[in-house]
Amino acid sequence: MAELGGNRKRFTSPLNTIATTGAQQLLLKPVVWSQLTVHVHGEQNLEGVEEPFIVIANHSSHFDGPLIMSALPRRLSKNLATGAAADTFFTKWQNAALIQLFMNGFPVNRAGTRSHRGMAKQLLSEGVPIFLFPEGTRSRTGGMGPFTPGVAALAISFNCQVVPSAIVGAFAAWPAKEPRWRPGRPPVHIVFGLPMRPRPGEIAHQFNERLRRKVIELHDSTAHAYGMPTQAEMAHRAALEKSTRRSREAAQPDKPGTESGGSTQTPADATPPTPATESPTPDPDTRR
Repeated sequence: MAELGGNRKRFTSPLNTIATTGAQQLLLKPVVWSQLTVHVHGEQNLEGVEEPFIVIANHSSHFDGPLIMSALPRRLSKNLATGAAADTFFTKWQNAALIQLFMNGFPVNRAGTRSHRGMAKQLLSEGVPIFLFPEGTRSRTGGMGPFTPGVAALAISFNCQVVPSAIVGAFAAWPAKEPRWRPGRPPVHIVFGLPMRPRPGEIAHQFNERLRRKVIELHDSTAHAYGMPTQAEMAHRAALEKSTRRSREAAQPDKPGTESGGSTQTPADATPPTPATESPTPDPDTRR
């Protein structure tokens, strides 16, 4: 049985381009943009972009992919193929059909298996531009995680341009832990930087770090300008929330049946402890 999303021929098919462009322009963009107040910056930086190229962005919300795809000029988005997690979007044909129609999606293997391996390289070799999230998954705090060097390695192999972009405000609009976006059309900013190429002799890890620093720069300069949290501020907030959560868990009583404010219990009311027959419930954080 053929793997879902494994047919590369559709990415160079004129009929596929017509179908995905129509779905994006007539359905995806109007729906997403009706729920947000979207601002796009840096469009002038995209004038010199040539196929094949790679678009990258930070990833903290389900809005991210549709926002980037719909904010790019049509000449760049019409053939753009979006990398999507194979274990999420390509296990059922219904999900695969939707991600292919609206995002021109192709499967990215995150499980370390052989399935779908090398598809991004195959697409670039056929002149198809691709869109990837170098973090590999959505941030659960809004702060940007480390970049995997795969994008940088691809760019070095093909000597192609990488378009750095940053999304500001999408996490606040739809945090990873919430099942639905927040109402009220919250503001979201998308900023595109100048295309970047690997320098002569530059290895993947070096180029990867340059790309990551550029995305942070794009994000934070926009966040500063519009009074929104920077990457450092989101990381600090996440650390404080984690510390507070651990403090609360540590303050919980060790034995079942005791109250957190044990001083309110009188000696007459107190029940002598009985030998434990089961291990105490482990702290949630220590089980990970």
